[in-house]
Amino acid sequence: MVEANLVQQENVFNSMLPDEGRWVLFSTILASSMAFIDASALNVALPALQNDLQASGVQLLWIVNAYLLMLAALILVGGSVGDKLGRKKVFMIGISLFMLASLACGFAPTTEFLIGARVMQGIGGAMMIPGSLAIITAYFEPERRGGAIGTWSAATTIVTVAGPVLGGLLADAGLWRGVFLINLPLGLTTLLVLYFKVPESRNEEISGKIDYPGAILITLGLAGLTYGFISIHELGLSDLRIYGSLLGGIVALGAYMVVQARSAHPMMPLHLFKSPTFSGTNLLTLFLYGALSVGTFFLSLNLVQAQGYSQSVAGLADMPFALLLSGLSPWAGQLADRYGPRLPLIVGPSLAGLGFLLMSFVGLTHGSSEYWTTFFPGIMVFGLGMAITVAPLTTAVMGSVGTHYAGTASGINNAVSRTAGVLAIAIVGSVALCTFAGALQDHTANIHLTQTGRIFLQSQANQLGQTSLLTGVAPQNVAAVEKAIKLAFVDTFRVVMIICAGLAWVSALMAALLVESQDSAGKTPHDQESINC
Repeated sequence: MVEANLVQQENVFNSMLPDEGRWVLFSTILASSMAFIDASALNVALPALQNDLQASGVQLLWIVNAYLLMLAALILVGGSVGDKLGRKKVFMIGISLFMLASLACGFAPTTEFLIGARVMQGIGGAMMIPGSLAIITAYFEPERRGGAIGTWSAATTIVTVAGPVLGGLLADAGLWRGVFLINLPLGLTTLLVLYFKVPESRNEEISGKIDYPGAILITLGLAGLTYGFISIHELGLSDLRIYGSLLGGIVALGAYMVVQARSAHPMMPLHLFKSPTFSGTNLLTLFLYGALSVGTFFLSLNLVQAQGYSQSVAGLADMPFALLLSGLSPWAGQLADRYGPRLPLIVGPSLAGLGFLLMSFVGLTHGSSEYWTTFFPGIMVFGLGMAITVAPLTTAVMGSVGTHYAGTASGINNAVSRTAGVLAIAIVGSVALCTFAGALQDHTANIHLTQTGRIFLQSQANQLGQTSLLTGVAPQNVAAVEKAIKLAFVDTFRVVMIICAGLAWVSALMAALLVESQDSAGKTPHDQESINC
């Protein structure tokens, strides 16, 4: 179905300018592919990465969040800088930085080095990701723009679907570093095409300053909250650094809101949130995409480290989700156009939450042979819920504000979805680390271990499913300890899935309370009021 969508968009190329239009699409699709492959393939390769670099569970959370944190904080600034200084120029700088950071990630000798490289990758991504659609929008006339965006969407969907499979194959082959290094030929090709074939564009009407104070404050705020929550397991709730970090993050985010309210050129115009639908859809995004980020993160770890799946098979496990999302999104979008987005935004997240709940009931299985009766039903229901949600969510966000602010609204919603991932992985990840330590202690309580062995086992609990015990276990107890480690991770996964289900249902509640219904003319009350004014 995805390939069919791409074929249907092929006629767009024939209606464009002979060369430039094709090169614009080719370069933006290729650049977007780097970001989509990196995001979707890395989750599946994390177990191999953790084993190779001996990363702790806390470090694993940072490997994911270091990138997301910079992306969430700077993506709005990246779009603004491109509009003002030149979209192609900033796009190319972002791609170059993303490539260099990917090279550093691919050859990272230590976990700490990899986390630092991921920070740089996030900065590059914040300059690169907004550029793709901005360049397409600037280049194509309105009558051709929809077809061009459709082609871009279909191609990048295929890449997103293929990402986990690629990540699993590379990890099983001992080549997890290839998840990062594949960005080099993609990036280099894109840079060459952009330099020689794609024209520059900028918004000549922009005269105000870029909101750098806002960018600094939101970065400090998210970093403070992320460090505080992730470090709870290691430092403990009594450590002053935890309270200082969390308080500092809250203060910085509060200052960010003050700056946005007073700035003449804010990166996030707060007056847009006067629309109940805009506020509701962004709250929905915060809760639902937080659940999505942390849920997929722990699903991959569970399948490989506890359930015994190979990483290539784990990459195929959530294929039903990706196929449902790509196949049903056009139908869901048409449904939202005809009946309004409110009902799909209630039903979709509710189904997604049910999917998470179904996965929480899955205990320790005998491997991938039991996939169809264990994880598959939950993934299908979750995928159906997300497929019903995504297109109507975009419709609701874009329709809740005036046309003049459509790009800003889309950028804010994009930033909210990245912020959701940062906060959810930090907070739920911290809960998972604490849960695993307690569950491991419970499951090994009846196993005969020396005091040294028991202490060592607890000290290794921050490795999550990668936990290993090297000393203090009699040979006849090794299998029991290994099973206890897997059972502890399954217990942890259950808690995470229940939290994700709750987040999804809260997002459905936000839609029910705040997203406005459409009248027979297809306009929300807010839209109608704007028209009347």
